[in-house]
Amino acid sequence: MSHSVEHVLIVGAGLAGLRTAEELRRGGYTGELTLLGDENRAPYDRPPLSKQYVRGETDDTALRPAEFFTEQHIRLRLGVGATGVDTAARRVRLSDGSEVGYDALVIATGLRPRRIPGLPEVSGVHVLRSHSDAHALREHLGSARKAVIVGAGFIGCELAASFRSRGLTVTIVEPQPTPLFAALGEQVGALVARLHETEGVELRCGIGVESLVTEEDSVRGVQLTDGSVIDADLVVIGIGSVPVTDWLDDSGIPLAAPAEGGGVLADDTGRTGVPGVWAVGDVAAWPHASGRNKRVEHWTNAGEQAQLLAAALLGADRSTEVQVPYVWSDQYDMKIQVLGIPALADEVQIVEDKGRKFLARYLRGGELVAVVGAGMAGKVMKARAQLAATLHPSATVG
Repeated sequence: MSHSVEHVLIVGAGLAGLRTAEELRRGGYTGELTLLGDENRAPYDRPPLSKQYVRGETDDTALRPAEFFTEQHIRLRLGVGATGVDTAARRVRLSDGSEVGYDALVIATGLRPRRIPGLPEVSGVHVLRSHSDAHALREHLGSARKAVIVGAGFIGCELAASFRSRGLTVTIVEPQPTPLFAALGEQVGALVARLHETEGVELRCGIGVESLVTEEDSVRGVQLTDGSVIDADLVVIGIGSVPVTDWLDDSGIPLAAPAEGGGVLADDTGRTGVPGVWAVGDVAAWPHASGRNKRVEHWTNAGEQAQLLAAALLGADRSTEVQVPYVWSDQYDMKIQVLGIPALADEVQIVEDKGRKFLARYLRGGELVAVVGAGMAGKVMKARAQLAATLHPSATVG
């Protein structure tokens, strides 16, 4: 980078932002480093929020102790968000009315939950993204008896498992044919459906939400598009998230189209089309094996992107190790693992089906592009080398 980098400003104090700061220091960067977060909370881990935290089994979700930031000379500015950026002057406008300059700007603002348009704002209706969302949900769990979860993605399925462990009656409403349909397809989705039904969850798939039934500003039920009503004193809307990019309007920083998933367009090291501006994590649309730029909302992806971005920003050789996409989801006593890219497949083979445990292979043109398993950790991870060869045919597996 021709512009000297004396101050790196990372906007977004989640996992991707923190990992980027860590990798810059690990790579030898000694300049000023600021991590800006709009929550009044130091960087924390999100996966436990839908599991151990909401069940009341842990309070500790911090990714690093407070002294880490002092030792690493990382300035934490919490409780203030970015509202705009002047890329010519290299200055970011903040929600408290102030501005902060930068030599390199790393956009790591993540996601915010989707809402269902037209639903009334009443107590008992939750989303789950932030720590405060999880805390509100945990507080409500103590008095709730009947829960409806709208959306059977990973968060919805994990919450269903958590709620059942607390003894709640749980119904999942999902417009698609099965849980995890978008991520894993119908065949494996049916195996996930069976797992939840075995645990006593009622699944209402292929149907949507029409409205809420309310009484005195509290939710009492959910009316579906077929006219039926499900009683509920707790409702969670888990229909996905959208990238936080509204503060970039009029900045000139290129964004992906909403129909393509949105996000900040970047190359395969996180560099955007604007000098000095980078993007990482859930908000960033990097080149993808599907042939287009795409956001990847996975925990492991944030760390891998941070490594590549930090190396490129510092002008170092980038890692040559091939990364095979990986995500996991803990539901009941099962760890569901996804290695590779199921969306690329034109054929799915159920290799093993042992009730709760299963293993599936995803093929494209007869070549393996993903493996999905529940309770099959060894067999899933054994496929890594083969998947690396298929997904990155010209690369050397690290």
